[in-house]
Amino acid sequence: MTSPPVVVEAKYWEKAEGGAVQCRLCPVHCRLKEGKTGVCMAKKNVGGRLIAVTYGFTTSFNVDPMEKKPLYHFFPGTQILSLGPNACNLGCQFCQNFQISQEKAPTSFVSPEEVAAAALKIPNCVSVAYTYTEPLMWYEYILDAAAQVKKAGLKNVLVTNGYLEPEPYDAILPLIDALNVDIKSMDDDFYRKVCKGKLAPILRNVEKTVGKAHIEITNLVIPGLNDADDNFERLAKFLAGLDPFIPLHFSRYFPMYKMDNPPTPPETLFRAAEIAKRWLKYVFVGNISAPGYDDTSCPFCKAVLIRRDGFQAEVEGLKGGLCASCGGNPRIIV
Repeated sequence: MTSPPVVVEAKYWEKAEGGAVQCRLCPVHCRLKEGKTGVCMAKKNVGGRLIAVTYGFTTSFNVDPMEKKPLYHFFPGTQILSLGPNACNLGCQFCQNFQISQEKAPTSFVSPEEVAAAALKIPNCVSVAYTYTEPLMWYEYILDAAAQVKKAGLKNVLVTNGYLEPEPYDAILPLIDALNVDIKSMDDDFYRKVCKGKLAPILRNVEKTVGKAHIEITNLVIPGLNDADDNFERLAKFLAGLDPFIPLHFSRYFPMYKMDNPPTPPETLFRAAEIAKRWLKYVFVGNISAPGYDDTSCPFCKAVLIRRDGFQAEVEGLKGGLCASCGGNPRIIV
């Protein structure tokens, strides 16, 4: 690992009165006095300038299966180099990674060039994921790292809450090949009360992504909060209105951080999946052993295309990207 740069100025901010700065990267719009750090922990007012203090500092530097992101229809069965900042701009009470997203955590520096070089050395690896916490708060670093990854002939992946302003989102999207976006609920009150955010910016960014990059959606199902049939139905209808081929992952919640609601009952996840299947071609259940909800079947003839066991995936029913049985195009990137 190389030594970190002296200072990297943040993008999307403006000066305010009295030496303060106004961040314009995400909808939180932190107004920071001298020496203060934003909600995300990634931006700080230093001498009247907004500085990207987490630039290049990662909490993790791991090789994961693509299916762990989860991305089921983007180079299935491959490995992906994964890293992420000690940062997040939401405050979800149920955060499953709170030790590295909501609290200060140890980090190490890795340069954009080192990211690309490391990924090239990994067997069966074609991409890099910015993940684990909220990578969009690493905005300036991802711009640089993603450019190096592209230059190396590899793909860039974002696993994100999608909570970003339109201008910066539009600017970074051309560098990104695939995303998994968390839509935590279709209820704005849920976002405001439980996550300290708003729903509309996330839906807007999902809409912008369709047709420009591969996208999959995750919904963490929490008993008593977002597990009503109406939530599942509205989510499925929203996605189907954009593209019924968008894969949707319903994920099992476990008590974590500030929330002690019981774990999601398996039957709730199966019910959610069956509801969503009325509108979507691909619906999966995660964080649980779920035979019948792991594999990808052809939406036209129902032949199994990708068989999964945990995070292991075997492509067995595709030929030249098409269904080997019926010749239909399942729109899976391999």
